[in-house]
Amino acid sequence: MTPPVEQAFVEPAYGSRSLVDVVPAVGAAIGVKHRPDEQTAGGLVLPEAPAYVVFLVDGLGARLLERYAEAAPYLASLIGRQAPGTAGVPSTTATSLSSLGTALPPGAHGLVGFTSRIPGTGRLLNALAWDKQVDPKEWQPHATAFTGLRLNGASVTVINKREFRGSGLTIAAHRGAEFVGADRVGERLAAAAAASSERPSLTYLYDGDLDWTGHRYGVASDPWLQQLAMVDAEAEQLRESLPPEVRLLVIADHGMVDSPSASRVDVDAEPELREGLFLMGGEARFRHLYCRNGAIDDVAATWRSVLGDRADVLTREEAIGRGWFGAVQPLVMPRLGDVVIACRGDHAVISTVDFSYESTLIGLHGSLTADEMLIPLLVD
Repeated sequence: MTPPVEQAFVEPAYGSRSLVDVVPAVGAAIGVKHRPDEQTAGGLVLPEAPAYVVFLVDGLGARLLERYAEAAPYLASLIGRQAPGTAGVPSTTATSLSSLGTALPPGAHGLVGFTSRIPGTGRLLNALAWDKQVDPKEWQPHATAFTGLRLNGASVTVINKREFRGSGLTIAAHRGAEFVGADRVGERLAAAAAASSERPSLTYLYDGDLDWTGHRYGVASDPWLQQLAMVDAEAEQLRESLPPEVRLLVIADHGMVDSPSASRVDVDAEPELREGLFLMGGEARFRHLYCRNGAIDDVAATWRSVLGDRADVLTREEAIGRGWFGAVQPLVMPRLGDVVIACRGDHAVISTVDFSYESTLIGLHGSLTADEMLIPLLVD
């Protein structure tokens, strides 16, 4: 049985030990800055090496790895060499991968959730599926950290499934790197070993199977534990395939919590939650609410009344004031909900009408609990 989720929130550690800081720290370790005005390293300092391979395991929260260490003996053996880092807010894949690739917080890179409003429209941008009418270079106009490292002399390679080549998220978050398509584990390991032979270099590879398994079957389910063991074997094989002078850094984009049906609030079963709403986005653990003119205060009050201590209900300004998104740029401001809902414990806000697929998932993420926010920073 999955242990209860802590209520306390973990604030994002932008500028010290968050996903924003990973690529700059790797750059410092290989002796290459990702931008000319880059200052000395902050709270994340990595061992010097001529090359780094960064292996991101989607959904592998630090708390989950500690809790189920027996299923991942190799990765567990690396715990303690670096304290955990944090995801950004919301703790979700598109936001996190963008923070990694750009070295910017969500308030700057603008991918502020799984779904967010396309300003001036009644449509949501699904940041994983994207929208052909949205130019990813306009949505995220900043040069990526990958681009900066490459311009300053490093070889930078992204290894991912072939289907992600040229996707909106890849262009927004990871442009500037050489993309290598690899669908199988063996392909990924061989590609990483080849790319890491360049000096200096950063090689990034991604595995999304643990996250998919957690969504479908739940954290600590038999399929999830089996998948964790497979990820552990993949990481160990990756380490063995690399020259000894190349460093391996294993990280995650977020963790995950199981949300039972009794802990879910269905907006479609609570009609008052629709009052004053123009559009609802985000995801089940972190909702963006876009309100009709003049309705923000009423919407916030209604949601606070209905949800009580199951979630923090904040206006956009209140959430920005907490530093959840980092400094928010004007382009990004209207993508954030007028009101945001950050769920506590194992609670979730679903809509069986608007987000029917989401209602079928067991494992969820997006909010600020330790199980979702804390990510491993494992160096070998």
